Amino acid sequence: MQKIIYRLVKETDASEILSIYEPYVKNTAISFEHEMPSLDEFTERIRYISADYPYIICEEDSRVVGYAYAHKQMERAAYQWNAELTVYIDQLHLHCGIGKSLYCALIEILKLQNIRNVYGLVTAQNVNSEKLHEHFEFHKAGILRNTGYKCGAWHDVIWYEKSLGEPSEVPKDFRSIREIEKNKVAIILSMNKN
Repeated sequence: MQKIIYRLVKETDASEILSIYEPYVKNTAISFEHEMPSLDEFTERIRYISADYPYIICEEDSRVVGYAYAHKQMERAAYQWNAELTVYIDQLHLHCGIGKSLYCALIEILKLQNIRNVYGLVTAQNVNSEKLHEHFEFHKAGILRNTGYKCGAWHDVIWYEKSLGEPSEVPKDFRSIREIEKNKVAIILSMNKN
C-alpha cells in the first residue's frame, strides 16, 4: 500500500516540485510562464511564499506528487485578507483526489490566518482546475479575455472567488503561517487523505 502524506514544503523539495511544474510550462497554457525558472529562482519563490503563507506538498512513498500554495492576491494593505491559491499535480497522479486534498488543507490553514477571501486564476478550458474550483463552491468573478498569449494562441483567464467569512464582520489581523500553532497545522494536514 502506498504511503501518502501532506506536509509543509521544505526548500530541499524545490527540484521535485520544479519537475512537476515543468510540463505545465513547456507543454500547456495552464502556466503563463514561457521559460522554466532556474532551481535557484524557484527555491527563492518557495522561500518567499512560505515565509507567510501555507505551501503544502503531497508525498507518495517519499516522492513529491503534488503541491499547492497560497500567496498575496494583491499588494495594497486593504487586500491583506485575500489570498490567491495555486495547485499543480504530477501528470501521472491527476484525478486521484490530490488537488482536492491540497485545496482543502490550504483553505483550512488560511482560515486560521484570518484570510477572508480566496481566489483562483484559471486558464479557460483547463477543465480539471475549473472542476476543482466548482467542487469547493468558488464562484466565477469574471473573465479576462485574450489576456495571455502562449502555445500559438490567445487565452482567456477565469477569476474564481470564495468567501471564507461574513462580509459584515470586521476582520481580525492577518496572521503569518509562522504565527499559527504548528500542532493545528499538523492536524489539518493529517486529516487530508485521498
